[in-house]
Amino acid sequence: MKIWRLRWNSVFVKFSVAFILVGLIPLFALSYFSVQTFTGHVERYTNDNLRQMVLYISYNLNSAFNNYNEISMLMYTGRYDGMQDSFADNQTRNVNELEQINTVPIDAFLKMIMYSDRYIASAYFVRAKDGKLFYQTKENKVIISEKLPVEDWMSTMKDAPTDLMIYPTHEDFYIFNSQDKVITIGRNLIDTSGTLLKEPKIVGTLFFDVDAKVADQFLRELNLGEQDELYVLDGNERAYFSNKELASIQTPISSEADKGKLILSEDIPFLKGQLLVKFENEEIYKQLGTTSTAVYIAIGICSLVLIIMGTWFSRRLAAPIRGLIKQMTKVESGNLEIQIEVKSNDEMGRLAHGFNRMVDRLQAFINEAYVAEIKQKQTELNALKSQIRPHYLYNTLEVIRMNAVHSDADEVADMILSLSNQLKYVIDYGEDWVTIQHELDHLKDYFYIIQVRFENRFELRCDISDHINRDWPILKLSLQPIVENAIQHGLRPKGKGTVQISIERIEDKLAVTVYDDGIGMDKEELDRLNALLEDEAAPSKNVGIKNVHERIKSVCGEGYGISISSRRHVGTSVLMLFPVKEGVPYDTAHSGR
Repeated sequence: MKIWRLRWNSVFVKFSVAFILVGLIPLFALSYFSVQTFTGHVERYTNDNLRQMVLYISYNLNSAFNNYNEISMLMYTGRYDGMQDSFADNQTRNVNELEQINTVPIDAFLKMIMYSDRYIASAYFVRAKDGKLFYQTKENKVIISEKLPVEDWMSTMKDAPTDLMIYPTHEDFYIFNSQDKVITIGRNLIDTSGTLLKEPKIVGTLFFDVDAKVADQFLRELNLGEQDELYVLDGNERAYFSNKELASIQTPISSEADKGKLILSEDIPFLKGQLLVKFENEEIYKQLGTTSTAVYIAIGICSLVLIIMGTWFSRRLAAPIRGLIKQMTKVESGNLEIQIEVKSNDEMGRLAHGFNRMVDRLQAFINEAYVAEIKQKQTELNALKSQIRPHYLYNTLEVIRMNAVHSDADEVADMILSLSNQLKYVIDYGEDWVTIQHELDHLKDYFYIIQVRFENRFELRCDISDHINRDWPILKLSLQPIVENAIQHGLRPKGKGTVQISIERIEDKLAVTVYDDGIGMDKEELDRLNALLEDEAAPSKNVGIKNVHERIKSVCGEGYGISISSRRHVGTSVLMLFPVKEGVPYDTAHSGR
């Protein structure tokens, strides 16, 4: 008992028992279920595919019979190859006296019929007056007129003299040295020029042989086996065509369920019959049985290999150690929610317990460091904001003061309103990001005061691309300091000018450019200013532009910020790059306005 207890505490014994119960049994059950599901799916797919093919073939056969019906009707319509309508012609006179059909010699008409379809092998016309036979054949074949079964064909048409006759597949024994299979199509030519009689006046009868290979083009895709059967049946279930010898077929053909066969049928409206196909189940599912056997063999081999390899790894304690390494990899990638469940007091249990403690302590340490870093970043951002706002308020109030000195105050009310809007926008510390529209509105309030102060010598223009959504977010208070620099250092020394704001999208970045046509800068001064932007330790002499640059980089990361271009006596452009944040909603109540 003691020995068994010691063995049970062994990782090897536990792993072996668990592997057999939890590994092999579900494997067998899942494999069996998967094979059954796969088999059922393949059977349904095969049945549906065959059904679609039978439907396709029935449709094409129906179209073919319709086509031959229309060809036989050329005796009446006469509209093939530019022939004229002949309803008013006296067909009796045409056939008996002129030996014509629709003003065309009978031989020429038969040749036209024969070459109207590549499967029509020969065409015949039997004149009712004297039984004279006219015929045309392809490849100059010789017809033995004595063997031509005209009487059999005629007898088939007695009950319905106005309908199309279809004579089932037979050998063209009446053609010398030929054993081709053909289907004979027949139609009576009735004189319709006079008064219609109860008994139609038949002037002659048109017959033409259609090569039975006409069906091959439709049946090729079915890939019928030797045991498969295909029938084209009329309304009485008599066969017109089959892949079997018609002479050996017992009619009527039964369409009832047959054990061991898959029976599919589709209607052929023209024949008032159907296409019936009987597939041998053993043939169509033969490949499926082979596949299932191969799958079962593969499952058996995999199970055997699984047992051997599992036993070998369990003896070397590889499996538990690899499991632990897997969890350690997740921790290494940043997932600190990993906890290994301790279920035993053996070596692996103690190792798992130590791993869990390590993860907990590591998570606590990272949380402390992360919170400290966030607080430091927030402090830096607040410091940058606090540098911008007093500087901005000072300049705005100075503008209003100078205007009050030089004006009798008609515009003071509007300026105070603009200042009020700006103060609300600036003093709101709740948001770092606002919509493009709100930032532009704030800039217009600021520029209104500038225009009043400098007697409209400065103009503000905004060029917003059609691809820009004005609800996209932009860093708050990013435009005004740049525009202020443009006025103070670019336009004021010149005395007048224009500031233009251009906003467009460049790939995944929002590009905001502030242009001015002021005095510009020479290359040395421009290089000094760009170097100042990149030097974090440099003193912030240009408070507005440097702090906007540092705010953008701090919030958005590397690859974003400000770049400056300028030419002396031409002007200056300041490009600001922000990330495009599509679909980010902003509540106007927290936008600073």
